[in-house]
Amino acid sequence: MQNTALNILKTGNNVFITGSAGTGKTYLLHQFIFYLKSRKIIPTIVAPTGIAASHLQGQTIHSFFSLGIRDEVDDYYIESLLEKKYLQTRFSKLKVLIIDEISMVSPEIFSSIDRILRAFKNNDIPFGGVQTILSGDFFQLPPISKVPKDKRFAWQSPSFKELELKTCYLQEKFRQDDNVLISILDEIRSGNVSSNSLDILNSRHNKDLDIDFTPTKLYTHNIDVDRINSNELSKVNNPSNSFKYKSEGTAKNIEKIFKSSLVLEDIALKKDAVVMFIKNNHELGFVNGTTGVVVDFDKETDLPIVKTSYGSLIKLGLEDWTIENDSGNIVAKVSQIPLKLAWAITIHKSQGMTLDSAEIDLSKTFEVGQGYVALSRIKNIDGLRLMGLNDTALSVDPLILHIDDRIKAASKKASDEISALSSENLKEIFESYILSIDGITDTSKIKEQEAVLKSEKKIVANSVTPTHIQTKELIETSSSLLELATNRGMSKGTIINHLRILKEENPDINIDKFLPDENTIALVKDALVKIKARNNEDDFSEDGKPRLKPIFEALDSKVAYDDIRIALF
Repeated sequence: MQNTALNILKTGNNVFITGSAGTGKTYLLHQFIFYLKSRKIIPTIVAPTGIAASHLQGQTIHSFFSLGIRDEVDDYYIESLLEKKYLQTRFSKLKVLIIDEISMVSPEIFSSIDRILRAFKNNDIPFGGVQTILSGDFFQLPPISKVPKDKRFAWQSPSFKELELKTCYLQEKFRQDDNVLISILDEIRSGNVSSNSLDILNSRHNKDLDIDFTPTKLYTHNIDVDRINSNELSKVNNPSNSFKYKSEGTAKNIEKIFKSSLVLEDIALKKDAVVMFIKNNHELGFVNGTTGVVVDFDKETDLPIVKTSYGSLIKLGLEDWTIENDSGNIVAKVSQIPLKLAWAITIHKSQGMTLDSAEIDLSKTFEVGQGYVALSRIKNIDGLRLMGLNDTALSVDPLILHIDDRIKAASKKASDEISALSSENLKEIFESYILSIDGITDTSKIKEQEAVLKSEKKIVANSVTPTHIQTKELIETSSSLLELATNRGMSKGTIINHLRILKEENPDINIDKFLPDENTIALVKDALVKIKARNNEDDFSEDGKPRLKPIFEALDSKVAYDDIRIALF
């Protein structure tokens, strides 16, 4: 049960949270995260994909652990990471690690995380001694692999066993409110789908749904998703607005950004287009995976205005996707609106979502678990329009079937162990662990912190303090640009923009400690003089300000964009 699992999490043990779809794994993690934050412990939350990470307001594994596009790391690469001061700061603050959607994490990535943490924590015990929480369901989608592998699940990594995880196999279902659908999903998990369940699914073929909105379409292949989205956009009888990306940096680095993110080079939108956000921006109120509809375009900027599925209106600006060098400076940037069309999405990207209804095509299923994930997105069998079903659609990995009973047995053992402890013993264990990771245990302070956390959303929503003024308030206590960005929880690029605005509003404000060294400033100014002298209008924007790219190129790409930007203040 949820309370038992929460108690196990509070002991400080490494924990594996699992259970069928809809059993509240994410809800349990939210409870634990609130518990930690109320004791002034900020957990690190990662997931294998951006959309999965957004469910807990985390980030991708590759981003946090600085893996780039690699899955495996060697000693040489780890040594190069250890030299980066911003990573030293990042990992020094890491107390509790939560990895969500663990089924999609490969054994190679899992082992890489272990090696990196041991190195940064200078501790050769699993994951550097950091409490590690894994959450997910191995009956759901496995990691994407271009070539067949004998070992493709995180639990097949030696590091998984070494963590000595306490297992919590959640049983109570919260998402589905329909015993018929629950029965079908349970049969898929057992590897034995009855003829009665097949008959029920076949009865949903091309079924008209009793809804007044267009259901989300889930398909197995990107090519079908792109085709459907394109066709749906063409049916919308409104003018089309096209948006092309802007970039700074070398072609090679720009290509890396496109390969490692969801950002599009070009996107055409119309009023009434169904869209999905592909980036997190908590200040504006959206995360990677938020869906909505374009309701208009801003008259001044021509950028879209989106009404989200939960009713918020968001005026969009351009968002930045960046690559940093070893010093944490941005060396390449792509700017684009953070949207993609979303009448249809792939089943892979739907993992973790909850849908009132869906049109699902499983006729081209190519991976075990796809059918289970797709069907478990909906709450009720009445919300299903099934477009097709093939022989693979309802299959699950036989290896997972084989170990499922062992996972349940491990869960019962963990439950029995925690239940045998008295409430007094539990309290002592909980408090001892919180103190060991520098948290607070004073009851009155915890209640104060809980009140702050509960009102946090309201404060953010109703705040009248401009975001750049909030940055200004931290200037005095921040010794470097990186520290200021860390304290604000924002990228360096955003903070530089705040400093620019502050400088324009008050030329006397002292931001010298955030500037690059004098030699770098001199190089930038010399390059600017040369660019002005050659008098090429392409080197300047419409308002006459110098563009960064020609300066970057004039300096042979040796000075980072961030340093150029701030040197021009």
